[in-house]
Amino acid sequence: MRHLCARAGFVVVAALLLLCITVSTGMAQESAARVCVIVPHFKDEYWLSVGFGLQQAADETGTELRIYESGGYHSLARQIDLLETCRNGSSNAVLIGAVSADDPTLLAAVSEAAATQPVLALVNALTSPDLSGWVGVDWHGMGTAVGGFLTLRHPSGSAPARAVLITGPDQSGWGPILDGGLSAGLAGSSVTIVATYRADTGLREQLRQVERALADHPDVDYLIGSAPAIEGAMALYRRLPDGGHRPTLVATYISHSVLRGLKSGKVEMVPFDDPIAQGRLGLELALRSTRGQSFPGVSGPRITTVIAGTEQVRDIRLSPAGFFPVLE
Repeated sequence: MRHLCARAGFVVVAALLLLCITVSTGMAQESAARVCVIVPHFKDEYWLSVGFGLQQAADETGTELRIYESGGYHSLARQIDLLETCRNGSSNAVLIGAVSADDPTLLAAVSEAAATQPVLALVNALTSPDLSGWVGVDWHGMGTAVGGFLTLRHPSGSAPARAVLITGPDQSGWGPILDGGLSAGLAGSSVTIVATYRADTGLREQLRQVERALADHPDVDYLIGSAPAIEGAMALYRRLPDGGHRPTLVATYISHSVLRGLKSGKVEMVPFDDPIAQGRLGLELALRSTRGQSFPGVSGPRITTVIAGTEQVRDIRLSPAGFFPVLE
């Protein structure tokens, strides 16, 4: 049995009530159910591991998955159209990785869809009162984990350190939340975020922000970034001349490229939120929601801090090489 925990409340508060739920790793067979899944995109490797967890759980339960890509965090209209597709497509439940946490038109579309079938948020925050649940982690806690790691290295009163942050768009259901957690985690440190750069979380978009950040601030000590930003930074560092300054890389979430960087020592730290487990739990709760159950708060794995050179790096499991979900 695997124990996953649900954090009460959609709004991050100082003290969160933890409610542990037990999810079987070998879920009982369900009658043929159809679950509609909408993700922002698979340009970010993180979502491949979420998709792998979903597919594993679907294969074990005989569930039919219909998986759709929205096209990115700027594709709000496309995501709303996909919700209507799910609503009209005889699905039994919807899992949505929202491209916005609180856009009124998206919330209205969620409300319409929830009138005919359960809708659950997947990974990203979504402030809809009509959800049957939210499978993910506390993104504020993800940021706090990064800030806490840096605070241990640079406590208040120590020599100043400077960092740039490359993250997701303002409207995303994780970027601003993570940024707030990072600031809170750094409150007792000598680290200053000198600039923040935002873009959709495809490799090209994030790499452009890395290049901008390093051109604007060539002497910073740390580059804190999304998984695609860290992937882009590692590629950029390989092209720099020997002896050139390379800020220490700290990732805000996991991906295959970040894991390779941890193993090689090119990435110093990442908060790990087990995206495969999130995918598996998403399917589990979607099926349970079809039986009238609901899951207040956010349900998902505990966040662990993984540092390069530690045994924890070897314990990270992500989707296998070559895996890509079948899309509608």
